[in-house]
Amino acid sequence: MTDTTTDQSDREQELMDRVLGSFEGAPSARLKYLMQTLTQHLHAFVRETQLTEAEWNQAIEFLTRVGHITDDQRQEFILLSDVLGVSMQTITVNNRAHGNATEATVFGPFFVDDAPEIPYGGDISGGASGEPCWVEGVVRDTEGQPVPGARIEVWEADDEGFYDVQYSDGRIAGRAHLFADEEGKYAFWGLTPTPYPIPHDGPVGQLLEAVDRSPVRAAHLHFMVTAESYRTLVTHIFVDGDPQLEIGDSVFGVRQSLIKRFETQPAGTPAPDGRVTDREWSRTRFDIVLAPAES
Repeated sequence: MTDTTTDQSDREQELMDRVLGSFEGAPSARLKYLMQTLTQHLHAFVRETQLTEAEWNQAIEFLTRVGHITDDQRQEFILLSDVLGVSMQTITVNNRAHGNATEATVFGPFFVDDAPEIPYGGDISGGASGEPCWVEGVVRDTEGQPVPGARIEVWEADDEGFYDVQYSDGRIAGRAHLFADEEGKYAFWGLTPTPYPIPHDGPVGQLLEAVDRSPVRAAHLHFMVTAESYRTLVTHIFVDGDPQLEIGDSVFGVRQSLIKRFETQPAGTPAPDGRVTDREWSRTRFDIVLAPAES
C-alpha cells in the first residue's frame, strides 16, 4: 500500500517526536533545550529539502575530512563556521549593541595564547615581512573614561598572507600583547594589513570552490581587549580603500565602524616615537570603547 502525503508526514513527525523525547531526561535544562532545538531544525532541513541518502553520506564524508585536517595549528571547523556566517552570527547574538561600544567581529583560527609582551610603542612584527605601520589609540569605557591597564592582544598575517603558525619553523611573528597606560593610551608598530585567502587547500576551500565563492579576506588587524569589569572585545580593524571590501570578506567579518584610514607616510618621515625609516610606512588610529561586563 502506498503512503499518502499525510501518512508520510505523520511518519516523519512521529520519528522526530521520538528523538525529541529521548532528551527529556537530560539533567541540564539548557542542554535539553539545545539538543531538542537542534534536532527540530535538522529534521526540518532534511524534510524540507528531501535530502537524499547520497547527499547525507557526502555531508558525513565532508565533516570527516574537516576533522582529519584539524590539528593544534589548524582549526578547519572554525573555518567552516566562519564561511557559513555562523561565527559572525554567534558574535552578533552575544555582543549586543551597548551605547558607543566598539563592535565585535570574528575571532578567526589563528589566535595563540602567551604571545610575547611588548612595551608601549613596541613592535609586534617579529621579523614578519610587510610595510611598517604605527597603530595608536585610547581604550575608554562607554562614559568616556580611560581604562588603564587594559590588556590588548594583537595579531596579523604577513604580506604573503600567512600567520606565524602557518610556518613550520616555530617562529613567533606578527603577534604580541601590551597594556594600556594610565591614560588608557596604547601604541605599537605592526604591519600594514593586506588581503589574503583563508586556508583553502582543504575541504572548506573545496566547498567555496564548488559554490564559486572567493576565499579572500579583506585586509585586517586582529584585536582582543580585556579588562576587569568589562566585556571582552574581540574585533578587527579594516583598511579603508581596500578593494576587497567591495568584493566581500569571505567570513562576513566587516563592520562599517571598523574600517579605518591607514595613511601612507613617505620614507624619511619621522614617526611619533621618533623612528625614521628609509621606506614608506603607514599610520592609523583605533580608539577602543569597552562595554560593561553585564551588558
